[in-house]
Amino acid sequence: MNRPRTQRAAPDSIAARARQSSASGSKDAESPPLPELRPGQSALLLKELHILTREGKLNQDSRRKLKQVGHLVQFIEKIVVELEPQGDQLTLADHGAGKSYLGFILYDLLLKAQGSGTVYGIETRPELVDRSRALAERLGFERMRFLNIAAADAAHDSALPERFDIVTALHACDTATDDAIAFGLAKKAQAMVLVPCCQAELAANLRQSKALQLSRTPLAELWRHPLHTREMGSQLTNVLRCLYLESQGYSVTVTELVGWEHSLKNELIIARHTGQKKRSAGERLGALLDQFGLQALLPVRYPALVAAGDAL
Repeated sequence: MNRPRTQRAAPDSIAARARQSSASGSKDAESPPLPELRPGQSALLLKELHILTREGKLNQDSRRKLKQVGHLVQFIEKIVVELEPQGDQLTLADHGAGKSYLGFILYDLLLKAQGSGTVYGIETRPELVDRSRALAERLGFERMRFLNIAAADAAHDSALPERFDIVTALHACDTATDDAIAFGLAKKAQAMVLVPCCQAELAANLRQSKALQLSRTPLAELWRHPLHTREMGSQLTNVLRCLYLESQGYSVTVTELVGWEHSLKNELIIARHTGQKKRSAGERLGALLDQFGLQALLPVRYPALVAAGDAL
């Protein structure tokens, strides 16, 4: 019985396929960077931060995250270009740093090539601080510092400079944004760039006095329902923050970070120090606290007004 012979590929065809495969691999290796990346941006860093996959791709969640951080970096970049460092080099504090996406990308895009400027990441979770320190060492990001400390305590920590040029807080939850503002005021920051998140403290206070307020003023209808209480608390919290910053000598701009389809926590507060304190802003802040029955928050969140008597 004759069995069919197995066809063997000719050596030339094997070599041709190998050359084709090699050429294809070379082509993949030299493929252009993703459009979401800025020129010169480190793909290795983004892989280490798990924003890019090992293959250098972006999933939908990572694309959204990169878009948010990228937009914030653009706002901060304009400030960095305009201001003069208060010391021998620029100092930037990143409050509620988490995995330090913002701090690392800021360093990579704005400070690495300059050879000067230091980013300080402030975070309460020690495992994230350790991870960020290890990553900075691996990448040779020598002017990055990470502190395992609460934002509320950072202003008095001896490991930090006496003054900071820029204070940032990206989605620092609830009162951590207030702590970042207090830090910026104590450190005489030239600019603060804040994206608040999960403002719960003021909403809780509104709930406590809801029955009294409903009987006192029709305005209480704005937070009669739980969902409205949360949204009203969030809105009022940021309005009070802006007034506080203005009362302490900052001009304030409020805008969107990205489109609302990318993040519901999308309000961006940019404050630049002018030195011109607005007494009227402090007075309006105090009037709002009185109107909404929130006077107890005055010494807690706005102590500079108590000292100056501007909100009394």
